[in-house]
Amino acid sequence: MKNSKKLKILGFRQTMLCLLLVILGFNVAMTDEALAEVKPRLAILPFFVEREGVCPFCKGVFQKGEILAGSQNTLTRFLQQKMEAMETFRVLPLEKVEEALSHWGKRDFAEKPIPSSLHLGKELNADFIFIGFLFRFEERIGSSMGVEKPASVGFDFHFFRLKDGVEVWRGKFDETQRPLSENLFKLGSFLRRKAHWLTAEELASVGIDEIFKKLPGAKELEEK
Repeated sequence: MKNSKKLKILGFRQTMLCLLLVILGFNVAMTDEALAEVKPRLAILPFFVEREGVCPFCKGVFQKGEILAGSQNTLTRFLQQKMEAMETFRVLPLEKVEEALSHWGKRDFAEKPIPSSLHLGKELNADFIFIGFLFRFEERIGSSMGVEKPASVGFDFHFFRLKDGVEVWRGKFDETQRPLSENLFKLGSFLRRKAHWLTAEELASVGIDEIFKKLPGAKELEEK
């Protein structure tokens, strides 16, 4: 009888322990979900190609050059991946953004780029929107050890807060890779570029990383 009673008590305790673990697991899941909801929602528009070398938003002037086919998609992918890795924002899936964008005409963005972009962002129920423009994406001619022509990339992007339509931050990259011998003051930059001649993709990726070092935190962008 005593053994039977002990087994019942032990079974009850095990059941309660399992129930407690389930409850705790549920609470952890709910907490993670709640934290995800607290993060501002960010929509990243695919990069727009601007061959005239002038940004339609800030009127900044860039050196014009060749733009490789599909390079705007490469930049968009880099931007999406790097923003997701930062875990500062709840980044909307690119497929969802592209689907919403497909319902708009190119003329809308050409004639009224800012209002059209902000309206699209609100349609997506986002808190912020990233809008980028690609002006130049030229591939190197040569290898990582030596080139006839270095890679050259020019782009910018603009960060808008959708609740009031204010541009809270912008980033710019406009560079043709140069050898260290041309500018000894850029040793740090040369080393960050792996001390060799980069492809256009590598140069663009390094450029985004350098710009993001200046990106304010979500709270600052919400209050700016």
